[in-house]
Parts: sequence; C-alpha cells; structure tokens
Amino acid sequence: MTFLQAVNEVLARLRESSVAAVSTSAYSTMMGKFVNDAKRQVEDAWNWDALRTTKTVTTSNGVSTYTVTGSGRFPKGIKINDSTNLNELHNVPLQWIIDQQQLTTTTNSAPSYYAWNGTDGTDSKIELFPTPAGIYSIKCNLYVPQVALSADADIITIPHEAVIAGAYARALVERGEDGGLTSSEAYGLYKGILADQIALEASRFIENSCWVAV
Repeated sequence: MTFLQAVNEVLARLRESSVAAVSTSAYSTMMGKFVNDAKRQVEDAWNWDALRTTKTVTTSNGVSTYTVTGSGRFPKGIKINDSTNLNELHNVPLQWIIDQQQLTTTTNSAPSYYAWNGTDGTDSKIELFPTPAGIYSIKCNLYVPQVALSADADIITIPHEAVIAGAYARALVERGEDGGLTSSEAYGLYKGILADQIALEASRFIENSCWVAV
C-alpha cells in the first residue's frame, strides 16, 4: 500500500473525502504525519521480515570506527559477522573497547568484538576491537526501520493494516468524539490488529518456536 492510499484509508474512516495527494490540505498533511507515527510504532513492535537487511562495512588498516551506511539510527535484531575470517563478532560495552584501546597494547588484527558508537546524524557507527589490521568484510545483519514516508507513491513495507489502525486512533484523539468509535476503542482495535499481525509473522519462521536450555 502506498503512502497516499494509507492516508485516504484513514480519511475514509473519518468520513472525509479522499485526496489526490497527501499534501492537498493541512488536514491530509496531518493524516500523513499520523501514518508515519503509526508506522514507526508498528516497526518498533516486532522484527518484521520486510525490514531485514545486511549492510557491509569494509575495514581499513588502523581504523576502528565505521559508519554503517543505511543502518539508520535505531537498527535492531543485530548479528555481525566477519565474512573474511568466517568469525562471529561479539557485542561488548563500548567503554570496555575504549579501555582496551587506551589501557592495553593490543596489536591490530582481525576484529572479534563490536559496540555501537553513536551516529553521524543519519546512520549508526560501529566500533571494532581489535582494531582491524587490514581489509575485512564485516556483515551487519540488521532490522532497519523504513525511512519516513514522504512521496505519495512510497510503499509501506510492514503490515499496512496495523499502520492504518494506529493512524486512525491518533486521528480520533485529535478530532475528538464525533459519533463514531471513541479513540480508546479505536486504539484497542489497533492493538488487536497489531497482535494478530505479529502472530502471523512469527508463525512463518521456525526460529520463533525454537527453545534452548540456558
């Protein structure tokens, strides 16, 4: 479903006329804001398969900090591998890496550990330890939220049913009660739809039903 179609779905539930573009009016523009707000909340609620991606960081000798281009500011479900040396990197506290860098004489080599180290304002940065001794291909397997919808034709990649329900609940809060559903009722429906979508998504992947002893 496109951004424009989602906005018109919300408008229809409010008994408002559809628009030719999200920016047609101040009201439709506000509905677009609600759609984006709901989209982000739904994205944060689950590791959706549609958001799964792998970003590659190519290291350089003597450089320990890298921007993971395309990772956004809030990646999750993270697993990082060194595909050059066939080694899984382990997550450790950033301060631990800083302490190793500042208080030990560890030589540069293939990295074994990583920590997130801020952002560049758009994408997340990663700190590797030991500091790479050369060119390694670091594979960052992530769930990255979709950027905010802006163009009318932008496609919502996660389940749009939950996004529309969440945006409608927000619209009712702003609009006030008008004889239809109350905002609390609409929000309850949204939570039910979201739970159903998560259950359907979870049933598709065997890892969500595997149990191991700890």
